[in-house]
Amino acid sequence: MVRVFLAAVFAVGPISTPAAEDGPTRAEAAAALRKAVEFFHSKAATHGGYVWIYSSDLKYRQGEGLAYDQRIWIQPPGTPAVGLAMLEAYQALSDPLCLEAARDAAEALVLGQLCSGGWYYSVTFDPQKRSEFNYRLAPTKGRPDPRSESELPGGWTLWRQRRHQGNMTLLDDDTTQSAIRLLMRVDKAINFADPRIHEAAEYGLASLLGAQYPVGAWSHNYDRFPRKSPDPEHYPVKQASYPDEWSRTWTKDFNGCYEINDRITPNAIRTMLDAYEIYGHRRYRDSALRGGDFLLRTQMPDPQPAWAQQYDHNMQPVWDRAFEPPAITGLESQDVLETLLLLYERTGEKKYLDAVPKALAYLRQSVLADGKLARFYELKTNRPLYFTQDYKITFDRGAMPDHYQFVVNCRLDSIAVRYRRLVQGGPKAEPPPPSREELAAEARRVIDSMDERGAWSEPGVVRDESGRKVEPKGGVLRSETFIENVEVLSKFLASSTQPVQSGSSGPPR
Repeated sequence: MVRVFLAAVFAVGPISTPAAEDGPTRAEAAAALRKAVEFFHSKAATHGGYVWIYSSDLKYRQGEGLAYDQRIWIQPPGTPAVGLAMLEAYQALSDPLCLEAARDAAEALVLGQLCSGGWYYSVTFDPQKRSEFNYRLAPTKGRPDPRSESELPGGWTLWRQRRHQGNMTLLDDDTTQSAIRLLMRVDKAINFADPRIHEAAEYGLASLLGAQYPVGAWSHNYDRFPRKSPDPEHYPVKQASYPDEWSRTWTKDFNGCYEINDRITPNAIRTMLDAYEIYGHRRYRDSALRGGDFLLRTQMPDPQPAWAQQYDHNMQPVWDRAFEPPAITGLESQDVLETLLLLYERTGEKKYLDAVPKALAYLRQSVLADGKLARFYELKTNRPLYFTQDYKITFDRGAMPDHYQFVVNCRLDSIAVRYRRLVQGGPKAEPPPPSREELAAEARRVIDSMDERGAWSEPGVVRDESGRKVEPKGGVLRSETFIENVEVLSKFLASSTQPVQSGSSGPPR
C-alpha cells in the first residue's frame, strides 16, 4: 500500500514542483528523519512494536481493533511495516538509532511468534492475556499435540477446523509474511549476529514451506506447525476451470483452500524471493517458483483469462465470505499480474511474462465507464457483480456496503508500462528514477508538515479505551503516514551520494 502510494507520486511524469534549491538540504532532511524515528521509537512503541493509529497525545491507540498499551499490531501498517521503514532510514542515515528501532521491532516479533510458525493479527504482552496464545518462546497455554500436526490429508481440510485458536498463523493482509520479511532484513543488517532473530526467521520460513500446497498456493491460515505438506492425493496439481454451475447465494462452506484474495499467495511468493536473496537457500527460490506456477495454472481459460479470489482443491472458483462470490476479480487479477512481473524480474523465468498480455487485453475490455474496474465479474458472462446492503448479488451499482471495495482503481497502464520495459530490457531493466526536483518537493512537504516533536499529526478518528470513536483535538498519528514520510526522506537522501553525519555514534546496543 505504501509503495503503491509512492509509485503514484513519483511516476506521474512531469509535475509542477519548486526548484531544487527550494528543497531541503541533506543535513535538514537527515535531521528531520532522525527526529521522526527517535519520536516514534521512544514515544509510540510498546515493547518495540506499533499499532495503526494513535491520538496525537498518545492517550489512545488502535489497530484494526482496540489496542491497549500492552498490545501491538502485526498486520500492516503495524510493527513489521514500521520496522522496515526504520531499516530504510538506517540505510539512508547509517545512524545506529534507526537500526536499534528496527531491531526492537524484530525482537517484538520474536516474542509474538506462535508455535505454528507465524503470527496472529496482534501480539499481547499482558501476562494474563498471553496465556490465551501458544507463543513459541513462552508457550503458557502449552504446545498443541505434535501428532495433530501431521494428520492427513492436512491442509485446509484440517486447518479450517481451528482446533487450536491460540495458535493460528494468519497469511491474509500480509500478516505473517511481512513479519518474516522484517526478521530477515534485520537479520541481514546485523550480520546474522542475533540467534533469536535468525531462528525466528528460519522457523517462520519453515512453516511457510510446510504450508505450501503441491500446486504452489497457500491458504488463509493454519493452526499447527505444518511438518508435512498437504497430501497431493487430496490436493492434486491441475489447471483451473469454470464450475458447471454456482450458487448465487452464499454457501457458507469456506472451501477455498487456495487463496489469492488479500494477496495471500502473492505475498508469500515475495517473501520466498526475499528469503532466497538473503539466505541463498535453493528451497526458497523453488517455493517462489511453485507459487508462480500456481498463478499460471489459475489463470482462467477464455473468455476471461484472469483470476478469481479463491479456488477449491479442484481448482475452481468458490465462495469465501458472504460478499466474495466465485467470480473473476478486477483487484486481485492486477495483484497477480504485478507478482508475475516481479517473478520475472527476480528469476529471469520468461514464462511469467507470457501470461500477461492476454490478461491485460481482457481486463482493458472490462474497464467500467468511469475508468475503474469492478471487484467481481460474473463467470463466463463478464457482467460486473455488486452486492446489496443485505449481501444479495445484484448487477446494479447502487447502495452497496461501504466496508468493502466493490469498485477498484485501475492500475493497468502502470502494469503495461512495466511489462513493456521488461520485454525490451530484460529482467534487470530498471524504471526511470524520479527527478531530483520531485524528490526535493516531496521532502520539503514532509519536513514542513512535521511538528516540533518529530511527529506528523493529521485530522482523524481513533477509538478510546471503551471502543467509542473520538476525534482528538490534536489530531491523530498514523503509522501509514509515518512509513510514507520516512520513505520520502530516505529516498531523497539516497538520491545523493554526499555523506550525512550521523547524530550519534557507536553500536546500536
